[in-house]
Amino acid sequence: MTDQTVALAATSLRRGTMRLGRRLRMERPERAVTGAELSALGLLYRRGPMSAGDLAWAERVQPQSLTRTLAALEERGEIGRHPDAADRRRSLLSITEAGTEVLLADVGQRDSWLAMAMAEELSPAETQLLMMAGELMERLAESEVKALRRTTAPRARHTPAETGRRMGGEREASKREPGERRQAARGA
Repeated sequence: MTDQTVALAATSLRRGTMRLGRRLRMERPERAVTGAELSALGLLYRRGPMSAGDLAWAERVQPQSLTRTLAALEERGEIGRHPDAADRRRSLLSITEAGTEVLLADVGQRDSWLAMAMAEELSPAETQLLMMAGELMERLAESEVKALRRTTAPRARHTPAETGRRMGGEREASKREPGERRQAARGA
């Protein structure tokens, strides 16, 4: 397959994804949670309990970006915090029954619209093709490939837990004092 063919496929996929995404947002319930809240609930539902740092890493955002989102979800009882059995200094977030209900109600309405649109507009073969495409799109969303226009060398991405191990200790790097981080980075 040529580079030009791949580029045209990428453009077509991006356009279709963007348009379908906008259409699906129109189908959300009126009093829905925010997109960031829905995304956090979805990750906790699919992947199970995780730390706030691991959740931020999975979302490809800085942990500080999730502070308000997680506080709102916790205040409404849609997520809960509990100590990590492996490291009692860390807390893990998990989706609650109330959070699961909110998530399923939100995505259920959009899934219903999409299923009806697919049944009316697509052949069975096209529907099967979209099932495969959905799985491929999930893989692409998880990809660590960086954009070609990037001018600096890409930095290795590590989970918060890996970062703590690389920094030379059991404590996560984010919990170290600035001087400790410099010493650990130098290997002292």
